Amino acid sequence: MKKVIVGLSGGVDSAVSALLLKQNGYDVTAIFMQNWDDNDEQCTARVDYEDAVKVAEKIDIPYYSINFEKEYKEKVFSYFLSEYKKGRTPNPDIMCNKEIKFKAFLNYALKLGADYIATGHYARTKKDENGNTLLLRGIDNNKDQSYFLSALSNEQIKDVIFPIGELTKPEVREIAKKYDLPNANRKDSTGICFIGERDFNEFLSQFLKGKPGNIVTTEGEIIGKHTGLMFHTIGQRKGLGIGGLGSKSSEPWFVCGKDLEKNELIVCQGKNNINLFSNKLIASNFSTPMKDFNKEISFCTAKFRYRQKDIDVKVQFEGDKLILTYDNVKSVTPGQQAVLYQGDVCIGSAVIDEIYRDDIRLKL
Repeated sequence: MKKVIVGLSGGVDSAVSALLLKQNGYDVTAIFMQNWDDNDEQCTARVDYEDAVKVAEKIDIPYYSINFEKEYKEKVFSYFLSEYKKGRTPNPDIMCNKEIKFKAFLNYALKLGADYIATGHYARTKKDENGNTLLLRGIDNNKDQSYFLSALSNEQIKDVIFPIGELTKPEVREIAKKYDLPNANRKDSTGICFIGERDFNEFLSQFLKGKPGNIVTTEGEIIGKHTGLMFHTIGQRKGLGIGGLGSKSSEPWFVCGKDLEKNELIVCQGKNNINLFSNKLIASNFSTPMKDFNKEISFCTAKFRYRQKDIDVKVQFEGDKLILTYDNVKSVTPGQQAVLYQGDVCIGSAVIDEIYRDDIRLKL
């Protein structure tokens, strides 16, 4: 009997994953990962753990809790702060998967003698003609989470099972209700795990000091003040505090750039303003879940943010740099991940560094 250690988070997706594994004849053990201080009033770790325990006891599988707070703060939270300090918008969930769930947890599980680990991600794997593992999108297009797994290596995915990858979210809910799992009706978690329901800017201010500066139009007109570039992201509409200032137009203002040297937040009016669009990007730190990846690839599709529709891109590699060109796309953001696909196969991703429109680098 193959031994599987499943990451049990307290949510319905990992609960159904554990249930399905047991029904399929695996020797299943559940581990709850504590990645944030559960004394933090906004953190749901304690409630999550209690729900995970109820699920494990209902399914009748052994369960343990492992504390990865130290690794999380060193690898994920420090990265999160560093990126915001640079005026960028990071994706900590991708880093968490790379450094915690599929590294610290994977290594821990293998030391316990696991043949596989499993998680409640909506993704799939399959073997190619050479027997190598490929990462695929989940069947449910609305819940597919391959985007968040795109920075994993082949070593990190070859011993992973995604039990709900072939299911839709409604089907997962139905299974949870059918077997009377205690968290069958629990709402999905949203947002960044360690921030919870609190105000984002207030949270960030506890760790980074904002530097006030001017809000300027693309023509250089000062129309307001910001409290720190780190509090704003490309494409942002709300929370700018400038209303209809600086123009007779009634159209809303959007963040379209940042001048880090001048500490200026650049804005433009109208959701279709050309200044919100780009047609080229340069990204770094490319990684691929594929064992044998051919960098001679010329064309594929990409996503520059989660749940974005696939974008046709032209691909070019220069050393460790990934260069993508595409038809005009709105609000491409430095710090986010450019994720590449060929059909359902996730072929890799890189962190967006530079954005261009007609070969002119934008101030982001």
